[in-house]
Amino acid sequence: MGKDPQVLTGRMKLRICSTAAVALTALSVGATSASAGLLANSAPSCDAQPVSQPFAPWLDYASYTPLSGGGFEGSGDGWTMSGGARVAAGNESYKVAGASDARSMVIPSGGSATSPTICVGLEHPTMRFFAKRNAGGLLGLSSMNVEVLFENSLGLVNSLPIGVVTPPLLSSGWQPTLPMTVLANLLPLLPGAHTPVAFRFSTVAGGEWAIDDAYVDPYQRR
Repeated sequence: MGKDPQVLTGRMKLRICSTAAVALTALSVGATSASAGLLANSAPSCDAQPVSQPFAPWLDYASYTPLSGGGFEGSGDGWTMSGGARVAAGNESYKVAGASDARSMVIPSGGSATSPTICVGLEHPTMRFFAKRNAGGLLGLSSMNVEVLFENSLGLVNSLPIGVVTPPLLSSGWQPTLPMTVLANLLPLLPGAHTPVAFRFSTVAGGEWAIDDAYVDPYQRR
């Protein structure tokens, strides 16, 4: 026996309405979570970031803005430290942020240091800093991993590796790292196609590293 077309139409409308309601609810939750995520809530103003060219001596003429507290002249305010990471005496030898600077962040094996949040644009921003291996790991294989932390549309924090720092072959002192690209497919969770990110530095394979004067080029393409 055939079914009443009016009954079928009613059921189809009910299913369509139910599906639309679920989709709208999901979008609403995503939008609400994105605006209330941990990084988005702690992001500073994206406007008027101070810029300079700290890596010009290395023929990098991009304009960089410093990570908050990334010179470590205070006590590491705003930074999250674990596994014995700490602010200690001893500045990067080039003193690009100031001749009187005298401190850096030390990260032992298994330790990590996570920066405060900073705004970046979506057009391939980069970050760069100074690093020095204080003590070697097994067979001198110690390295430092760098990750970018960002939020997805649900407000959950994700991490992606963006670089590895290894000991230079010809020097045991402070050296600027290569520019590390902050992946461009991050979600624009802030007005003006900005996204809030943080950076995590961690030492692996034994040894101990120090970092100093961390900068971000927030808009590589100008």
